[in-house]
Amino acid sequence: MRVVADGLGMGESARWHGGRFWYADWIKGHIHAVDPAGVDHQRIPVPSFPITFDWLPDGLLLIVSGSECRLLSMNPMGELETLADLRALSDSPWNEVVTAGNNAYVNCIGFTFPGPAEVAGVIALVTPDGGARLVAHDLAFPNGMVVTDDGGTLVVAESHAGRLTAFDIAKDGSLGNRRVWAAIPDSAPDGICWGEGGIWYADVGQQHCVLVAEGGEILRTVPAGQGCFSCAVGGEDRRTLYIMAADWPQVMDPSVNSNGRVLAVNLDGP
Repeated sequence: MRVVADGLGMGESARWHGGRFWYADWIKGHIHAVDPAGVDHQRIPVPSFPITFDWLPDGLLLIVSGSECRLLSMNPMGELETLADLRALSDSPWNEVVTAGNNAYVNCIGFTFPGPAEVAGVIALVTPDGGARLVAHDLAFPNGMVVTDDGGTLVVAESHAGRLTAFDIAKDGSLGNRRVWAAIPDSAPDGICWGEGGIWYADVGQQHCVLVAEGGEILRTVPAGQGCFSCAVGGEDRRTLYIMAADWPQVMDPSVNSNGRVLAVNLDGP
């Protein structure tokens, strides 16, 4: 394990894209792109908290401006424009985004964190014309999301239910056939990504990242010594696990020195 970057606030939305590792610093309000050596190549200011992002197939960057309830896109001039206003669907802060073809799925936890918690999370479908509609309801703190390579299945981490939940994606973008992809009791899965044989999930309270197979078998565990908020498999050979880590709940206190880090773990190790 090595430290790629430190001095972060609360790092989230881990992504590997275009030969670089991308992440959002929710406390400092920026999206960063760093190379494998940790050199910061890009910094995009975003006006609200939380911040998550993904790309469409044509390379268009989509960004969730959570407390503003907006899905933004970045134009060729580097300016942020509103693609969809989600406030009519829920005025609670919006959270994670994942793309599937030319569509985007954005989830909302359904209450203002830290509580009181409710099983009121939703997922919205946003189409290329900016249209938005709800396609899933009654989720227990929906968090990280991934889509299979064939675009046929979406998996979402339900942090307050200790499970990864799957949906079939219909041709019109609707979600159906809801089912438990993996039950992970005593865990609160956060940011997720595909891994070899399953899905990696980050767990803040347990201070580790875990690779779990469909059905719930634990394949691998990587301890980090800090709360883990999100993870992504990357590197040129796709053999590095990048982890967003920070002390919890101290990371939410602006009077505490920033101790968030990007950790990189060689998956060829034990």
